[in-house]
Amino acid sequence: MQLDAMYQEIILDHYRNPHHKGLRDPHDAEAHHVNPTCGDEVTLRVALTPAQGEAGLDDRAVVSDVSYEGMGCSISQASTSVLTDLLIGRTVAEGLRTLEAFNELMHSKGKGEPDEEVLEDAVAFAGVSKYPARIKCALLGWMAWKDAVAQSLEKEGV
Repeated sequence: MQLDAMYQEIILDHYRNPHHKGLRDPHDAEAHHVNPTCGDEVTLRVALTPAQGEAGLDDRAVVSDVSYEGMGCSISQASTSVLTDLLIGRTVAEGLRTLEAFNELMHSKGKGEPDEEVLEDAVAFAGVSKYPARIKCALLGWMAWKDAVAQSLEKEGV
C-alpha cells in the first residue's frame, strides 16, 4: 500500500505543480486532442532540433521543447507533465520508445512490470491500467505528442 500512496503523491504533485505548462514559441508543430468520454483536453507544442551534424529532422532529431495547455482530470494533466520531463532532451526515437513503454503499461490491466529506468515518474500511472475508462486520460498528452512529432517530421519530408 505504501507504494500506491507514493504513486498517488507523484500524480498529485504533477497535477498541482505542472512542469512545462503554458504554450511556448518557437515550435514546429501543435496538436490538440480531446477525450470525448470525459472532456479532458490538451493542446501540445513540440520543437525539434536536427541531430548534431545533420541538416533536416529525422528520428535522431532531439526534442528541444514540449509545452502544453490543458484542462481535465488529475491523471490527464499529470501524465502530460510527466511526459515533458521524460521527453525533452531525448531523441525522437528515444521518445517513441518511451511512448511505447508507457502505452504497454497502460494496456497491462494492472499486471505490467514498468521499467523505472525508462519510465521514471510515469511508473506512478501503473494503477491507472486497472481502470479502462482512465487509460485514455493517461494517454491523452502522449498521443498529442506523437501527432505533433509526426507533423514536424512530415514537414521535413521524413
